[in-house]
Amino acid sequence: MADADETKEQQQEQKQEQKREQTEKGKVSAEPSDKKASGGRLQWIIMAVVVIVGAGAGFGVGRIFGGSGTAETAQATEGGPTLPEGIKANTPDLTGDASQPNWFYDLEPVVANLDAPGVTRYVRLTLTLEIDPQVEQKKGVVFIEEKKPLLTNWLTIYLAGLSLEDIRGDRNLKSIQSQVLDAFNEKLFPDSKPRIKRVLFKEFAVQ
Repeated sequence: MADADETKEQQQEQKQEQKREQTEKGKVSAEPSDKKASGGRLQWIIMAVVVIVGAGAGFGVGRIFGGSGTAETAQATEGGPTLPEGIKANTPDLTGDASQPNWFYDLEPVVANLDAPGVTRYVRLTLTLEIDPQVEQKKGVVFIEEKKPLLTNWLTIYLAGLSLEDIRGDRNLKSIQSQVLDAFNEKLFPDSKPRIKRVLFKEFAVQ
C-alpha cells in the first residue's frame, strides 16, 4: 500500500509538473505575439505620423515655392505687353541688338499764376520728356499728342498751387521734377512700368 501511495503521489507530481511546463510555454508563446502586435501597432502609428507630417511639409513647401513662382512670373510680365492702346513696343533688330537710345519730346510752355497773396507772380515752364526706347517713337509721339491736354491741365493746376518759396532753390526744383514725373507716368502709362525716364526743365521763368 505504501508503494502504491508513493506511485500515485509521483504521478500527481508529474502531472502538476507537466501543467506548469505547459503554462510556462503558453506564456512564452503569448509574449512574442503580444510584442509583435504591439510592435505592429507602433509601426503603423509611426508611419501615419510620418505621412501626415510629410504631407503638411509638402503642402507648405508647395505654398512657398508656388508663391515665389507667382511673384517671379508677375515681375517678368510686369510692364511687358501692357502699354496703352496705340503704342508699339520696340523689338530687337535682326542682329539681336536691343539697345536703343532714349528719345525726347518737348511740351509747349505752360504759364500759371503762383500762389502769392497780395502780388501777381507767374511762372512760365517748358518741359522736355525723356522717353524709354521700348516705346516706339512715332507711335509714342502720336499718343502723347492725344494726351497732351490732360498733361497741360494737370501741370497748370499744380503750378498754381506753388508759392515763391516752393520754387526757390535746387532742392525744390528737383522736387517739382520728381512730382511731375510721377504724375505724367501715372496719366500716360497707368498699367505699365514708368516709360518717362526723366522730366527736364527747358525753361523755368518766374515773373
